[in-house]
Amino acid sequence: MAKAKTYYFCQECGYQSSSWLGRCPECGKFGTFAEEVVKAAPIAGTRRASSAGVSTPKRIQEVTYSETKRIPTHCGEFDRVLGGGIVPGSLLLLGGEPGIGKSTLLLQTALAIHDRKLLYVSGEESEQQIKMRADRIGINTEQCYVVSETVTQRIFEHVDAVQPDILVVDSIQTISTEDIDSPAGSVSQIRQCTTEFQHYAKTTGVPVLLIGHITKDGSLAGPKVMEHIVDAVLQFEGDRNYGYRILRALKNRFGSTSEIGIFEMQGSGLREVSNPSEFLLSQRDETLSGAAVAATLEGARPMFIEVQSLVSSAVYGTPQRNANGFDMRRLSMLLAVLEKRCGFKLGAKDVFLNIAGGIRVNDPAIDLAVACAILSSNVDIPISPRIAFAAELGLSGEVRPVTRVEQRVAEADRLGFEKIFVSKYNLRELDSKRYHMEIIAVSVIEEAFRALFA
Repeated sequence: MAKAKTYYFCQECGYQSSSWLGRCPECGKFGTFAEEVVKAAPIAGTRRASSAGVSTPKRIQEVTYSETKRIPTHCGEFDRVLGGGIVPGSLLLLGGEPGIGKSTLLLQTALAIHDRKLLYVSGEESEQQIKMRADRIGINTEQCYVVSETVTQRIFEHVDAVQPDILVVDSIQTISTEDIDSPAGSVSQIRQCTTEFQHYAKTTGVPVLLIGHITKDGSLAGPKVMEHIVDAVLQFEGDRNYGYRILRALKNRFGSTSEIGIFEMQGSGLREVSNPSEFLLSQRDETLSGAAVAATLEGARPMFIEVQSLVSSAVYGTPQRNANGFDMRRLSMLLAVLEKRCGFKLGAKDVFLNIAGGIRVNDPAIDLAVACAILSSNVDIPISPRIAFAAELGLSGEVRPVTRVEQRVAEADRLGFEKIFVSKYNLRELDSKRYHMEIIAVSVIEEAFRALFA
């Protein structure tokens, strides 16, 4: 019988120690070590690897490769994030908050793949609960098998019986292996189970999709080493007060990490959103001050968002600064630029900023829209909703160019905007004759203000 040993694992990064430590030497966090009893796997069945499978060094010119044929999921937004489909033999990890729709997304994707045999393993729900969700989604297929199991040894017995083309595990925190004597969800269990699924995916060529929980600070639960093992880390996020969901790729060995997929949560499942601007632009009958439309990019997809601002006199003496969906430090920088370079006295006023739709934007191309929305609320003069902005602001008040301005302008023209403000240094990349809208080029922020509020 294998001898059980006690180790201490860092709950943040998975660092292993034989004794308790107050501070993790790997990640530097304090008070993160937890005691776990680990039972080593039996040595009796092990054997040395055959020398026939050992690779030999080659010159890089001698290495040949061919494009891997991906497995389409028949979900355009999911395929977009993955880079065209699921790569055979890959290990994918999908994370998100509880109740955000992770299980619905993967089950709906599994039911939509009619030409592949799929095994859906659930450690959280019974087979009846999975069936109820499948009936609500309304997609019928005979190629999807479901089983409720939490032990990897029995899971691989089901895999040998079904011989699936795709394996889905929901969720990795509920799965355990008999080789380790520690509770499910512990660092050692998560790491060992993820390694077993990786070995299965690489040796058989069957892709494995794992669902993972997230911690209170929004990161994936479990050791960071799990994120290094998998080939792709997907994040499913959204605000529960809104119906849309965003799928992001935080890591992707087979594609870009700058693409996103947008879905709308409905009673019958998730609906793909091909035009995200319809959700991110608010529909209003009256033109009010403090709102400006910005052209942002998520990957190769242009999106138009509404920046809302409210500027009022500070009642309690100390001005308040609050931003939802925008970097607070960048807002402070833009306010300093407006006061220093443009002469607007905002130091004694409360400034509130909100990105409509509840999303978070890090694209610096919305700087000009933020500045114009703040000024619009300050002087109480509305900006036409048919005007868009795509420019970055510098510390000296200059309007800086942005990347992929052609895509932003083309999308604005397609959506029916009448004007768009860009940096004059982007003009050489644009052919104004191709568009039915007016392109206004500015070099400093004062020119934009004069064109809007003259």
